[in-house]
Amino acid sequence: MKRFLTILLTTLALTGLLCVTASASSFDNAAEELATIGMLKGGADGFALDTVPTRGQAAIMLVRLYGAEQRAQDTYRSGRITCPFTDVNETTAPYVAWLADEGLANGTSETTFGAGDPCTARAYTIFLLRALGYQDKEDFTTAGAQNFAAELGLVDTSALHGGNFLRDDLVALTYQALATDMKDGKTYLLDHLIQDCELNVEGGEQLVEKVENYRAVTASGKSLQEGLSAKLSMSMAATVSTVAPGQTQPSGQVEQMEAAVEGEIKMLMKGNPQMALDLTVTADGESENVKMWLQGDWVYAQSGEETFKMEVGQEYADLLEASADKNNSAFSLLFVEDVDKKVSGDEVTYTMELNNGLENMVNGIFAQAFQAAGLSESMMGKMNVQAFTIRYVVKGGTLKSASADAAMSMTISEDETAGTAMLGLIMEMKMDVSASGSAVKISFPDFSGFEEVIGAADGPTSIFLASKLGQTAIMGPIAVAAYSYMSLVPIIQPP
Repeated sequence: MKRFLTILLTTLALTGLLCVTASASSFDNAAEELATIGMLKGGADGFALDTVPTRGQAAIMLVRLYGAEQRAQDTYRSGRITCPFTDVNETTAPYVAWLADEGLANGTSETTFGAGDPCTARAYTIFLLRALGYQDKEDFTTAGAQNFAAELGLVDTSALHGGNFLRDDLVALTYQALATDMKDGKTYLLDHLIQDCELNVEGGEQLVEKVENYRAVTASGKSLQEGLSAKLSMSMAATVSTVAPGQTQPSGQVEQMEAAVEGEIKMLMKGNPQMALDLTVTADGESENVKMWLQGDWVYAQSGEETFKMEVGQEYADLLEASADKNNSAFSLLFVEDVDKKVSGDEVTYTMELNNGLENMVNGIFAQAFQAAGLSESMMGKMNVQAFTIRYVVKGGTLKSASADAAMSMTISEDETAGTAMLGLIMEMKMDVSASGSAVKISFPDFSGFEEVIGAADGPTSIFLASKLGQTAIMGPIAVAAYSYMSLVPIIQPP
């Protein structure tokens, strides 16, 4: 069970921070907040986030993102503009007419708009880019629109979970766009709508403050984009129990595991990413110093007298590429419930509470993993996040420290006859920035004597290293610490 727990935690650390849930409705909080500023309006059945959006619905949202809803309705009703398409109802006609008049949207033919047709992720992404001031052919191509948007931090969540583009995904893209810079760099979308388009945010003041604080947190990591050196500490306490089929209480002994990590981590993110970890880990009463390095296409590890190396696998490479992408974020605005700001002298502390989007995200990962393995729904895992808080201390506009407290539980069935494994987890993490930018230097030892791990690149790096080193109880906490640490660093998500 200890090995199962360690590998489970490691896998979550490797995949959970970068994936987005496949759930049909993950971003209810974002939908409710968009509604407070008039961006989204629900019907008798709510926001219908599990349905496919139509091109007509996307047109309405786009006009609101231009801050032109009232203008579109007034000019249409006055007869100054008309709708050139015959398949648009009277409710949608003012919006489509305004977009067509402004040259912002085309029809499916000279006489049809395709208002009832499904809106694709690419089409809506193009709409958003135009709202941010970008131009087709000048700034991006139709085929490359989504990749260009991703570089700006606008992630298509439907692509990440491999499903249809739903209203839930439309909400997610729109919500992310609010905190995104306009093309001219003078401001960001939500501020532009308020200042230049006179968007009425009465009732949505909390969202405005949240976006402003979020952008301040992410901006604090700008100087860390090139390099970062920090002291790291983490403690983790876990309990594991098994509930027999048909029972609700644990059957048998409840296993406990405690681990602590102390040490230093360095990262150079410009060009080819490099990393060095020097950590002392205590788990199950045993302490050991473990070192890991990333240089070129290889990961190296040393535990005691044993040394190993392996080529970087695709999963690990994707993680590093995403981490090096300055606009990617483990904890994007989508997962943030609130950001509180407190000023003390020349220091500002931002406290970020995460919403249930994180919980939905991990449960979506469980669902995909079990479905891909052909396992039944009765065996599917479930996570519940009781609390997840991150605190950033910023001085002079630069991040100085970050800490996180998390409490969560999860259930998972190893097979249909063994019952359900129940895991409770409490983590506390802290990092203190000691150097950034060009001041960060990484020294590498002589790797000539490191034994190559064959075939390890086909799977999660830390699991294979853990297995080879025979230190699963030690390496699991290291993996959790390292990747959780990366998620704390706002260099991954500046505006």
